[in-house]
Amino acid sequence: MEQETQFGENQFELIAKTFMGLEPVLAKELTQLGANNVQIGRRMVSFTGDKELMYRANFALHTAIKILKPIARFKAQSADDVYEGIKKTDWSAYLDNDRTFAVDSVVFSEEFRHSKFVSYKVKDAIVDQFRERTGSRPNISVANPDLRLHIHIADVAPGKSECTLCLDSSGESLHRRGYRQESVEAPLNEVLAAGMILMTGWKGDTDFIDPMCGSGTLLVEAALIARNMAPGLFRKEYAFEKWPDFDAELFDRIYNDDSQEREFTHHIYGYDIDMKAVNTARLNAKAAGLTADITVEQQDFKDFTQPKEKSILVTNPPYGERISTPDLLGTYRMIGERLKHQFMGGDAWILSYREECFEQIGLKPSIKIPVYNGSLECEFRKYQMFDGKLKEFRHEGGVVKTEEEKRQMAEKHRFKKEREFKRRLDEQEENEGADIRSFTFHRHDVKESMREARGDRKERFERKKERFDHKKERFDRKGSDDRRGAKPNYKNTQNRGGHERFDRSGGKNKRNRFSNDED
Repeated sequence: MEQETQFGENQFELIAKTFMGLEPVLAKELTQLGANNVQIGRRMVSFTGDKELMYRANFALHTAIKILKPIARFKAQSADDVYEGIKKTDWSAYLDNDRTFAVDSVVFSEEFRHSKFVSYKVKDAIVDQFRERTGSRPNISVANPDLRLHIHIADVAPGKSECTLCLDSSGESLHRRGYRQESVEAPLNEVLAAGMILMTGWKGDTDFIDPMCGSGTLLVEAALIARNMAPGLFRKEYAFEKWPDFDAELFDRIYNDDSQEREFTHHIYGYDIDMKAVNTARLNAKAAGLTADITVEQQDFKDFTQPKEKSILVTNPPYGERISTPDLLGTYRMIGERLKHQFMGGDAWILSYREECFEQIGLKPSIKIPVYNGSLECEFRKYQMFDGKLKEFRHEGGVVKTEEEKRQMAEKHRFKKEREFKRRLDEQEENEGADIRSFTFHRHDVKESMREARGDRKERFERKKERFDHKKERFDRKGSDDRRGAKPNYKNTQNRGGHERFDRSGGKNKRNRFSNDED
């Protein structure tokens, strides 16, 4: 079995997971953080660093979902091979009988079709090793384990799969910053919001506007980026804090270091037609201690007027998928009209799902970037607003596409060319754990969706009928006095504490340094 590879003194391999489309942004963040050997993959970026860099990656990266530390790689052709491969690791270096653990699996394999089955084989191998050596075993804890493990299995050849076993240094997904107090329907993921802002190149050099702000995720993430504040400031804990080799003094120093933070002299504005959303956005901004930088007001986008100061506009309108909109296409026509007449001289960035929605905007985008929002294959488009005709704008020295934007457009075409995407049923596994095989942006085909829905209903009916026939056969065989016990309810109740992260140096809570709020 191939064990952890060494890359120099105290250096080891690490993997940062992210959403499809954000890999180049994450790679740039890692390079700026001081990572070595940065390599972009599918929904991940691999790199090397020491313990301090691993702590900083969890604490400071805006676009990472997980930071994993590979500890072993091996080939497997069967479940028994996985079991034996896991048993070759000396688990006493990571666990003892008094500590708990949990296993997360991501599988892309013809042989291993069920991720939970792989998790069970990993668990059995670890437990059996402890039983053989000590006569007892560590326990499983799904809610709050002392050690989180991650195994990734992918086919490399017919009948052969490569297994990568990692320690999960993050624990709960890093998109859960800790500042969100409430949310509205279909809130934007924090990692995606930060990635969108970073893709625009904005770093606080102008005002920032989201005219359809919802719960304010883009607003708060923009303020963090403008001030260069670590998104981990509000988080309660990380998985690495429970590792045997955890260096509390080192992490305290990282946590309390604000030397890289900067002043923000412009302002962030959020608007929404729904007063509940406005109140939610205000509450989240206050929880982050950023109300001095963020103003949220109730306003319909159709009443949007030309900003007084130079601004960038970034927004995530409804798609008609998870949020119902009475006149979806009319909404997008209104967006285009407002931008054309009331946002001259600014850059507008819009995330959406349907091609027909973008068409209603009626403006030519200068860049289209493929990204995922949940399980939806979306595009993030830039509209550069200027007076007059395009030819005149260019003649006067205006630039529609920068070299970086041309590179991003080429990246989009690469995704379309390498189209191998395989949709998963589990949305969380699809977008937080799994690798992406490709990207396809397409029109919404209503007829095709109806055909698929009819096929799904027919298949579900046949499965139910098959299960009913099977139960009836068992009943006839055993007789009418066959015992039927009620199935126990193993509902997982997770206790998520709401207390604030403390200042590890013993002083005032760090988050309050940026807050001008009064209780």
